[in-house]
Amino acid sequence: MTNFVVDRRYVRGQVELNEPFAGRIRRLTITGLGLLGLDWRPGQHVRVHVGSSAPGLLPGPLRTYSVWDYRTDTIDLCVLDHGDGPGVRWARSARPGQHVLFTKPSGTLVARPGPYHVFVGEETASVAFGPITRALPAGARVYGVVEVDGPGDRLRLPDTVRWAYRDGAPAVASGTLVTEVSRLRLPDEPGIAYVAGELRTVQAVRKHFVRERGWPRRSVVIKPFWTPGRVGMD
Repeated sequence: MTNFVVDRRYVRGQVELNEPFAGRIRRLTITGLGLLGLDWRPGQHVRVHVGSSAPGLLPGPLRTYSVWDYRTDTIDLCVLDHGDGPGVRWARSARPGQHVLFTKPSGTLVARPGPYHVFVGEETASVAFGPITRALPAGARVYGVVEVDGPGDRLRLPDTVRWAYRDGAPAVASGTLVTEVSRLRLPDEPGIAYVAGELRTVQAVRKHFVRERGWPRRSVVIKPFWTPGRVGMD
């Protein structure tokens, strides 16, 4: 059955692969003719319908996931497997051949021109940071710190990005991440900072760059992905 409203607003695909990728992160590979020619910029996300997969219908709630990679007719999404919400249940249960409906890529967490680049966030942010750093020009200076629960949750990022570990502590309003950012040795001139993850932590990190380091606010690109009690923060 065809639903023209759905087909104009959403992309249809099928799950090709669902596998553990790094620690608690799962990689879902989605493919299909509908993915040909997607206009995706590294760092952007899609919003996936995570309910029933019946063709032609709008199948339930939307959840936002950064695109880890895109090639021709295939995207890879990396989903943090934690808790028991509808997105997590979908990511755990999706099987090869299952229909997937999602929005076209969007979002402003993309590379900006600057003398150097600083990446700050946690597990959810690292999925966006991976493709951004891979797309930077050769020789670009990269710094940063990414906080994860433990070493197993690390994704592939440049060696100049440091890792911090919570060891079971909450990611909400993470003082550990702010402390680690304050210890970064950066050039004297402002660069471009990409700060993503939990809302209160993102706000605290931006405050550090603006108030403590004297950076212009426009030099700090922020993207709150989540905070307790709220969904759909894109």
